[in-house]
Amino acid sequence: MKTMSEETILDGQGELVTIATFPEPMEANMARSALEAAGIDVFVVGETANSMIPVAFMSQLQVRSGDEVAARNLLDAMHNSPESLESVTEAEIAAEGGTK
Repeated sequence: MKTMSEETILDGQGELVTIATFPEPMEANMARSALEAAGIDVFVVGETANSMIPVAFMSQLQVRSGDEVAARNLLDAMHNSPESLESVTEAEIAAEGGTK
């Protein structure tokens, strides 16, 4: 994941800040899902263009400027300590009262 500089776009409701770019739309959508789960509105720019001509476009992940710090912190935490399938499965089993 590459973090862009403070590029902003006005969306009529406030500034959108590009917080990350991704070479693959799937990576951008994974990050979008995590941010949305945390209650942060997220926009992916260039997703369709990237799917058609991947070498020419990068998907840009954007959030409102007021959510920038929280979004960057969440993405950093995901990058620094990603969940493994095994740890998630163990947590689900424990939450259901079962044992592994």
